[in-house]
Amino acid sequence: MTLPSWCRALRAAVLFGIAGSCSGGRDYSTAPANQADICAIFSERPEWRDAAYAAARKWGAPVPVQMAIIWRESSFRPDVRPPKKYALGVIPDGHVSSAFGFAQAIDGTWDWYRRDSGNSDADRTDFEDATDFVGWYMAKSEKANGIGMHDAYNQYLAYHEGHAGHRRKSYNAKAWLLDVAGKVAGQAVSYRGQLRNCS
Repeated sequence: MTLPSWCRALRAAVLFGIAGSCSGGRDYSTAPANQADICAIFSERPEWRDAAYAAARKWGAPVPVQMAIIWRESSFRPDVRPPKKYALGVIPDGHVSSAFGFAQAIDGTWDWYRRDSGNSDADRTDFEDATDFVGWYMAKSEKANGIGMHDAYNQYLAYHEGHAGHRRKSYNAKAWLLDVAGKVAGQAVSYRGQLRNCS
């Protein structure tokens, strides 16, 4: 039995689509294999390298600091949310905050970014938008609080506590946060050194 030409074309398109979905395209729903090495990350995800450097040019935010913040916030996973909270200890009642995505931006700050930057369609699960957000926020921290763009330690504290919180030095009551900021600063230093030797 000979199939009509339209039917043969449809069958070929379906088979091509199935084969393509199995073998082609990049899966960015999982974290990069080696998060400790920025060269390996950018080799595995070249689009991320382009996005990080674009944000650096636009906002003056160094790539190692951007990447260290995202590393700490989401481990480079696109759909991360904070832990759930429970009413009476057992009834699910949303999440402890509205933070979401690569940059763990909360709803209000993300809305501010979209209005202020003109990136009205920004998506927190899109790495390009996330790096642009981090660069934008770092620029705001530099302007509002005088934090140098290479100062990953204080940039992270302002990122976590907000500009008003950073001015009040609210982080001094959170020993765990100071430890985390130190880890972010250390990761930024590592990334900076690695970038010098990336092929």
